[in-house]
Amino acid sequence: MTAMPTRRAALALPLAALPCAARADWAPDRPMRWIVGYPAGGGTDVLARLLAATMGERLGQPIVVENRPGAATNIGAEAAARAEPDGHTLFTAGNETLVFNPALYRSLPFEVDRDLRLLGLMAQFHLAVAVRPGSPAATLPALLDRARAEPRRIDYGSPGVGSPHHLAMERLAREVGVRFNHVPYRGMAPVLNDLMAGTVEAAVVDLAAGGEALRSGRIRPLALCSAARQTSLPAVPTVAEAIGLADFEAYAWQGLTTPARTPDAAAARLTAALAETVAQLPVQARMREIGLEPLAGGPEAYRARIERDRAAYWPLIRALGLTLD
Repeated sequence: MTAMPTRRAALALPLAALPCAARADWAPDRPMRWIVGYPAGGGTDVLARLLAATMGERLGQPIVVENRPGAATNIGAEAAARAEPDGHTLFTAGNETLVFNPALYRSLPFEVDRDLRLLGLMAQFHLAVAVRPGSPAATLPALLDRARAEPRRIDYGSPGVGSPHHLAMERLAREVGVRFNHVPYRGMAPVLNDLMAGTVEAAVVDLAAGGEALRSGRIRPLALCSAARQTSLPAVPTVAEAIGLADFEAYAWQGLTTPARTPDAAAARLTAALAETVAQLPVQARMREIGLEPLAGGPEAYRARIERDRAAYWPLIRALGLTLD
């Protein structure tokens, strides 16, 4: 008789390698909840609601998005980690939860590698350095020159300490030798509101939440943190193009998790439903329309992405002396 894979081994297998029975033996028997660690209106919330609608249809149960913002996503992550492991709780976990927070916090009320089970990747968020409409900085070099002349005098907003947006700006500032004043918010929506109102000078904005404001001129994009220009903002250069900073790239990316002790059959079915949803052409078209790049990959690819980013960002966080407790 062929031995069934262990739970640890099954987590590492690509979806196609999982036994058919493991993918088919479970189905949700009541409405499900999808926990999001940010307020409604931001890119994370937009993505969750987009995928939850189609994924719920595939699973035969509605999926209700539950916003649990605060503590750099740790409030939502703890709620997911402590939820009943019955396959009815999902949690959006991106690089802020799985890469940055373990390095930013000396102590967490849960252990991300122990208490959350990886299901699959969902999307990558493109980030742009942007300024308020009336800013005298018309280009990224101009903004950096002002920051160099007036250290810590230019305010920039982010959706929270330890967010990908925060660390992208701090990484950029460190690499060019300038200092900004960080103003953390609770989510991307209030950052956009204050940026448009001129309360803060600058921000790193994700295209999912801020794309319309960037395209309409209500805020001014200076440079993209991506490897290449984006069709939605074709005139906006990359950071590498704007200031000659070779190989500079920074993204927010997200995947889907569930409580760690969720049974293998349930986890495999959720992984399959997520992969089927992200692969749908209309879903992908909508994701790209709102500034997201679809990401394919089950638990194995998800784990590889985590390890790659930890290798890149943990040394940066230590060098900056960033801590949240």
